[in-house]
Amino acid sequence: MSGHSKWATTKHKKAALDKTRGKLFAKLIRQVEVAAREGGGDLDSNSSLRTMYQKARDSSVPLDTIERAIKRGTGDLEGVRYEAIAYEGYAPAGVAVYVECLTDNRNRTGAEIRSIFSKSGGSIAEPGAVSWQFNRAGVVVLPGNLDEDEVMLVALDAGADDLTKTSDFIQLTCPTDKLHELRTALEGAGFSVERSDLTMVPSTVIELTEEGETKKVLRLIDALEDHDDVQNVYANFDASEEILEAVLGA
Repeated sequence: MSGHSKWATTKHKKAALDKTRGKLFAKLIRQVEVAAREGGGDLDSNSSLRTMYQKARDSSVPLDTIERAIKRGTGDLEGVRYEAIAYEGYAPAGVAVYVECLTDNRNRTGAEIRSIFSKSGGSIAEPGAVSWQFNRAGVVVLPGNLDEDEVMLVALDAGADDLTKTSDFIQLTCPTDKLHELRTALEGAGFSVERSDLTMVPSTVIELTEEGETKKVLRLIDALEDHDDVQNVYANFDASEEILEAVLGA
């Protein structure tokens, strides 16, 4: 698992208790709305909506709020139309960064994302410059105190292709079309699932070994994630848990 995945999971746990929760809710609601607009409001037939619905529920977004977002997406309620757009670039140390946005103003968002890269010591790149370094996959996160072998037995049968364990969590990855099946199998076996989502997994990673260098990379990622239109940020770096915790604590 890349350092960015470890960083994102650690931040996800902490964000549930702090002031970023409101912004997280707004982004999740927008993702639900767009998924419903693109594929309809039926969870059974719209796998993207099912994933975003579950992602919102995992983060404790109220059910009635999610249902209103679905209705806005299907046109049953009035809402803003959002456009999906991706930006690619580089963080300090040559780390590749892939940014997914939902926006109602492409020109404004593009200018602001470019500014964030520039001010944080990174650089924007042409479309396709870094996307080839990532592959889309499903991810399921469980508590770290579970027995790794027991989880693996269930996960492999349900389509998982990788497992990574840290002191805080177990992360499983799988093909995108196996995500719902994997989560269902784990919950059916009695395991508590913290969250599941679609992600971008880097094919190669850049190892960050210095706290100062890691801090520069994470400063850019945090600035991007703080933007209202940014839904997901992926980066191909790795760093030890000790360095990530030190940066987070600072």
